[in-house]
Amino acid sequence: MGCGIPIIHVDKEELKRKIVIPARLRRAMAAAMENKDPSVEGLEKGEGDEDEEIPEVPMVVFINPRSGGRQGTALKAKLLEFMGEEQVLDLTVTKPPDFFQYGLACLENLASLGDDCAKSVRESLRIMVAGGDGTVGWVLGSAGELHLQNRLPVPPTGIIPLGTGNDLSRTFGWGGSFPFAWKSIIKRVLLRAATGTTSHLDSWHVTVSTPDGETLELPHALRRMDQCPFVQDGATVGGELVERSCFEGVFYNYFSIGMDAQVAYGFHQLRDEKPHLAQNAIANKLIYTGYSCTQGWFLVPCMSDPSLRGLKNILRIYIRRNDSSDWEFLPVPSSIRAVVALNLQNYGSGRNPWGQLKPEYMEKRGFTEAHSDDGLIEIFGLKQGWHATFVMAELINAKHIAQAVAIRLEIRGGEWNEAFLQMDGEPWKQPLNDEYSTFVEIVRVPSQSAMIDGE
Repeated sequence: MGCGIPIIHVDKEELKRKIVIPARLRRAMAAAMENKDPSVEGLEKGEGDEDEEIPEVPMVVFINPRSGGRQGTALKAKLLEFMGEEQVLDLTVTKPPDFFQYGLACLENLASLGDDCAKSVRESLRIMVAGGDGTVGWVLGSAGELHLQNRLPVPPTGIIPLGTGNDLSRTFGWGGSFPFAWKSIIKRVLLRAATGTTSHLDSWHVTVSTPDGETLELPHALRRMDQCPFVQDGATVGGELVERSCFEGVFYNYFSIGMDAQVAYGFHQLRDEKPHLAQNAIANKLIYTGYSCTQGWFLVPCMSDPSLRGLKNILRIYIRRNDSSDWEFLPVPSSIRAVVALNLQNYGSGRNPWGQLKPEYMEKRGFTEAHSDDGLIEIFGLKQGWHATFVMAELINAKHIAQAVAIRLEIRGGEWNEAFLQMDGEPWKQPLNDEYSTFVEIVRVPSQSAMIDGE
């Protein structure tokens, strides 16, 4: 399904009046980001600025020019027909944290000096992200820092889907892909971004605690923590004392451990080694499917190889339910080879592995209807590749494990010397120790992201 935008007539000049930020403010924001300094000395209104028009819905677009089968560069040129150059931010040049830390702060500083135009732009600003789920998550994570700094309101975010899966885009009505005839709908996309209602999205904070001495290649989704805040209580750690390193990150769609993450890791390695094989979303999906067939995902009899055994051998799961403050141990079914914690109702390019559950089944299991803003995360398992294939074809549901408000995972090697994990499509290889455990804790971020509805 392409970008879900209805066919309506949009007047170009009227649209520009709605979204174009006055040149004076654009230049000030660009200078603040370039110099990494949000101070506003010498930026007072000049001659001719008194008559500047305050936009109704000022907008900034982050664009990943490498996404969308190289459509990003052409899309950027098209967007510049509707807004100022400083409003279209190339992510290879301007990073989201720089925009929020310096560009947005420049507007706030001007507003504090009585600049009504800057105040209006800051309060009514909206953001669009042209890229895949990873790019959208990067921007949302940077915007989320505003909550911690009490710099409100946080601008709502819409999506132009240029990635492979585009599950965040699907969830909020922006479609699963950008259509081939995208040039003819850009005006309608921007108008929808300016006028669309908003919804909310939960996000989940992940802390990974691993014994010191392990070599870990960090994905972009994780960053090293100066101090290790992981709570060592009897529920998971069992009182073991060992020097540890900690890493943290945030995900919006899913976190997983097991064979699906191993396939994703192999695919990323192959794509990095041979980038010419992955030039667009269709090629990516074909390569991904083919690669999954070579990694043991479908080879059910190969259980003598420790790398192909079920997760029960290395994984212990603890959860906190919505109605309890206690941690509850959940046994891992012996047939499970991948465990997924899912926030959205879209996974793997629009599938819903959790499924649409019948009321009587939900009552029996203690489940509630799943939503992306309900403060709960759905935990399910995938067995061998054939089971995963039927789940992804939505012929059957995944193996339901639980709904939770927090998760703790304990991973210990034994015969395994590594495990594969991923969050929002960023996989990594996690070294394991047969004496000391690696721990993962997942808790909901207190503040929610504001999302613009595409339909």
